Amino acid sequence: MQQSIDQLCEQFLQDLAQAHTSQDLENVKVKFLGKKGPIQQLMKMLKDVPPEQRPEMGKHINDLKDFMSARCEQLEGQLIAQEESQQLAQEALDETLPGRKRFVGRQHPLTQAMGQMIDILKSMGFSVQYGPDIDTDYYNFEVLNFPPEHPARDMQDTFYISPHVLLRTHTSNIQARVMEANKPPIRIIAPGKAYRNETITARSHVFFHQIEAVYVDKNVTFADLFATMDAFLKKLFSSDIETRYRPSYFPFVEPGLEVDISCFMCQGKGCQLCKQTGWVEIAGAGMIHPEVLRNGGIDPEQYTGFAWGMGLERLVMMLRGIQDIRLFTENDLRFLNQFTAI
Repeated sequence: MQQSIDQLCEQFLQDLAQAHTSQDLENVKVKFLGKKGPIQQLMKMLKDVPPEQRPEMGKHINDLKDFMSARCEQLEGQLIAQEESQQLAQEALDETLPGRKRFVGRQHPLTQAMGQMIDILKSMGFSVQYGPDIDTDYYNFEVLNFPPEHPARDMQDTFYISPHVLLRTHTSNIQARVMEANKPPIRIIAPGKAYRNETITARSHVFFHQIEAVYVDKNVTFADLFATMDAFLKKLFSSDIETRYRPSYFPFVEPGLEVDISCFMCQGKGCQLCKQTGWVEIAGAGMIHPEVLRNGGIDPEQYTGFAWGMGLERLVMMLRGIQDIRLFTENDLRFLNQFTAI
């Protein structure tokens, strides 16, 4: 054992003498002090040493390890200083060159708009809740009144990670979680991303941003939904805008409706964004289905509520005069640098 220790020390000193760069030194450290190096092998060999000699041999091995570490640390400082000096000697600084311009960062237009919408809804008494992007089929569909074979599931082409785990198709997956954890009155918003397996075009993408609003209390009616929506849109657009509500079907609301606003891009005359109709759909809404309340642990005989899910991209496209949704995700600085706070 002692002979092996002496031979290892001699070999280490020879290899260390050949280390002329910090990378060479790193190789030496890995070779001798690594987890699979000879020091660890010597430790394993202690079991074969007579018991009365083990303490002494163990001390010799530890002393060798400390010696190697100290020599490597000493040489490392010298090599790094030497390499830095060589690098500085090779570099040249032209003091006549102008300084490099430092560009001021700014928020993405979607981030700006989301922050503004959150501020408006918080001022109206809503608190902010965040749900998971990866969720179970139960919270994304079943608890929202989508039974396993419900045809409405085909309306939302879903990215499945496993048979019961998926990328959420809407921010509505927060509804049941909030209801399970809180008693009415409940007044929350849930901003975030949603994902659907759709064809990417100028108007649609495989992921987009939504902001969910949920209000549950006694005697909540359609009038509360309309008043809240109108007040929010007037604050968001800083003006009176033309709004229309169309009956529609969503499994988690009854009755349900879609919210359209007059297209800002063409002033209602018809363009690519509004599909030549003069109107742009911005939200799905309605009174929360009694079954959804019941699944969340709330008695629908005592409480009612409304909910809406609003798409962010189309709102920003109208606010900013953007005609292609794909621009938001291309990270083209020529596009992004145009935007300051709304």
